[in-house]
Amino acid sequence: MKKLQLIKNAKKIVIKIGSSLLIDNDKFNYKWLRSFVEDLDSLLNKTQIIIVASGAVSLGKSYLKFNTHEVNLNIKQAFAACGQIFLMNNFIKVFEEKKKKVAQILLTFADTEDRRRSLNSRETIKSLLLSNVIPIINENDTVATDELKFGDNDRLAARVAQIVEADLLLLLTDVEGLFNKNPKHHGNAKLVEKVTKIDSQIYKMASSHTNSYGSGGMLTKIQAAEIAGSYGCNTLIFQGNIENPLKNLKKNDKGSLFVSSEKKKRGIKNWLAGSINISGTLEIDNGAIDALKNGASLLPSGIQRVLGKFSKGDIIEIIDYNGKKLGKGISYYDANEVEMIKGKKSSLIKKTLGYEGREEVIHRDYLYLNVR
Repeated sequence: MKKLQLIKNAKKIVIKIGSSLLIDNDKFNYKWLRSFVEDLDSLLNKTQIIIVASGAVSLGKSYLKFNTHEVNLNIKQAFAACGQIFLMNNFIKVFEEKKKKVAQILLTFADTEDRRRSLNSRETIKSLLLSNVIPIINENDTVATDELKFGDNDRLAARVAQIVEADLLLLLTDVEGLFNKNPKHHGNAKLVEKVTKIDSQIYKMASSHTNSYGSGGMLTKIQAAEIAGSYGCNTLIFQGNIENPLKNLKKNDKGSLFVSSEKKKRGIKNWLAGSINISGTLEIDNGAIDALKNGASLLPSGIQRVLGKFSKGDIIEIIDYNGKKLGKGISYYDANEVEMIKGKKSSLIKKTLGYEGREEVIHRDYLYLNVR
């Protein structure tokens, strides 16, 4: 199937637009955005669109005329506070030319990692879409700290796709897609048209190269595709730094499609699948692995090692003895409690901990597995 047809078939799409597309010589690129909106209007007029846009920090830096490259977090937050106003005013101006309405949503890492706040964000976006308003989403850099940031809008876009249960994630970039080698350094580099499994070999193909405006390279886009794929959303990476990028895709059909092998998930398993904030790790034995594959909960008897410090209610990762990631879930116990009951039968929990606790460490209803 042609890549543009794949886009047209999707009912709900999250589109990430990077700074390199929106900023040209430290100025907002009205010409490019007008061509992009023209594409949306003519090609995707029946599709629900959510846009994740970068560029606020760059616009704020230009506005404040701050020339030095050595800036701390507070200065970056000041850039974002100023630049976000310009970014949204520019979006409003261009979209109104096509009689389209837009709304601004600023999200923090915690807004997606906290279940309740994630649901609230989803309902807000849903209401906007039902009102024929296009949400323009950005990370709330004015309040986010380095410890609680996505770090790039690629992963933010993947998380937004999970929240709204999108069919497709589009990552527009300054290259045609993922190459087996960095095309800027190797003339024989080949475009990887389709990826069905993201493994270490795929990650080796990624370049960490970034431009002066953005914070991520191809590596963050693969990470985003992996997050999206974990809950059944496909990802398409293609060239966007040209006028009418969707019409160009229709002509050349070039890009890298990451196909998810997962069935589309709903509810809490969808949220768990895309969760980035992992507080700890449990290593389990083969018997527990087989039990989980058959739909059982994780009992203390199958746990071999406890890694990290986590509390009851935190999301923890599950691995085998080789370190292979098997899934993740919500723990009913603190790390020190799991350390005390690991390898023991559930009937000994009360005697060991001194109180009557749940018989499972992770209940199957709050467990996401990426193995079968």
